[in-house]
Amino acid sequence: MAARAPSWDELRTFVEVAHDGSLSGAARRLGLSQPTVGRHIDSLEAALASTLFTRSPRGLTPTPAALALTPHVEAMAAAAAALARTASGEAAADRGAVRVTASEVVGCEVLPPTLSAFRAEHPGIAVELALTNRNEDLSRRDADIAVRMVRPTQRGLVARRIGVSRIGLYAHRNYLARFGVPRSLADLANHCVIGFDRDNRSFRGAGGFARRLTREDFGFRCDNDLAQLAALRAGVGVGGGAATATRTEAVGEAPPTVSPAVARTR
Repeated sequence: MAARAPSWDELRTFVEVAHDGSLSGAARRLGLSQPTVGRHIDSLEAALASTLFTRSPRGLTPTPAALALTPHVEAMAAAAAALARTASGEAAADRGAVRVTASEVVGCEVLPPTLSAFRAEHPGIAVELALTNRNEDLSRRDADIAVRMVRPTQRGLVARRIGVSRIGLYAHRNYLARFGVPRSLADLANHCVIGFDRDNRSFRGAGGFARRLTREDFGFRCDNDLAQLAALRAGVGVGGGAATATRTEAVGEAPPTVSPAVARTR
């Protein structure tokens, strides 16, 4: 049984540490000093009479007690964020700021026309665009709206399917003029294929064909999606991408369709 009810500051610090895995990272997010974050965790563990993290040179690992506590604190954080938005009245006044997160390619190649139209219609709202291939946590107010290629699993979010993005294989016309057009996926063995280097998470999400490829299948390797797209446009080789982002020649067979989804906090 808890010796006392934990404070909201302690719980807010706890969820940041649980997500970041370090006191220093949580301190940066919260705008606190690292010793203050450490005191919050020590105080919370004392209040709950339970160990929440195991310490190691690699950081802090949540214990089973912490994992059981996390979804409840995340729900509290989402409710607090909703309360703040309601109290501010920014939506009704058509002013304030909205923070949108998306992948690097979607943010640079797909969203700008939409955001331009939004700004023209709502000039009082500032748009903050955060580009990352990580799925940002909306419950922690990392963003207000997330455009993702997978349906979110977090509770307390509203998800909407906003369209379909056809992912295919593309190459610059100059590359195809030099090396020919691959007529099947098997033909790619004779071409320079653009793909990942060390991080294959976003690549694996493209579907069954992508899952069959390994790092050694790529003649050009990079973990930055925008750099891959730049290499594709420069004629380095054959690469995967959405039709709206490539503006090059389609080749071969196309991997599966991916449906973008928008998630926002309630």
